[in-house]
Amino acid sequence: MDKAEFKDKLVSVNRITKVVKGGRRFAFSALVVVGNFEGSIGVGHGKAKQVPDAIKKATQSAKNNLFKIPLKEGRTLHHDILSKDGAGKVLLRAAPSGTGIIAGGPIRAACEVLGIKDIVGKSMGSSNPINVLRACIKGLKSQKSPKDIAFNRGKNIAEITKKKQ
Repeated sequence: MDKAEFKDKLVSVNRITKVVKGGRRFAFSALVVVGNFEGSIGVGHGKAKQVPDAIKKATQSAKNNLFKIPLKEGRTLHHDILSKDGAGKVLLRAAPSGTGIIAGGPIRAACEVLGIKDIVGKSMGSSNPINVLRACIKGLKSQKSPKDIAFNRGKNIAEITKKKQ
């Protein structure tokens, strides 16, 4: 994959303080999501003494941890997802065309760089961006496309995706 086509988005920056004999030492941690707007996403976390260095480390980490997410029609999810990681609990719902991204903070950032155009997301439980983002990514990874389900059941896609009467 060519790294040039990826867009990164800063989710959060945190200041860490270490108290030493002479006073306080400050460091920074950054959380970044990277995506190509076509179903690839990566999440990175970096720490450094300066903010730009932390962001650079996080971005590099995210580019090294890329993975693909199946999208329905390239704009939304195949089905609703309820995911939990640590104290972070996330509800992601597929939405009809024209809805837009109705989600806040880390979920919005992840959906934007992933290329999802229509989704409703709700973060429940933790408000910690790292836990919320990890729960969101865990949920997106757990999503199954009709193609995967059909393959596992030994059926064709038409049998799986029958329209409801």
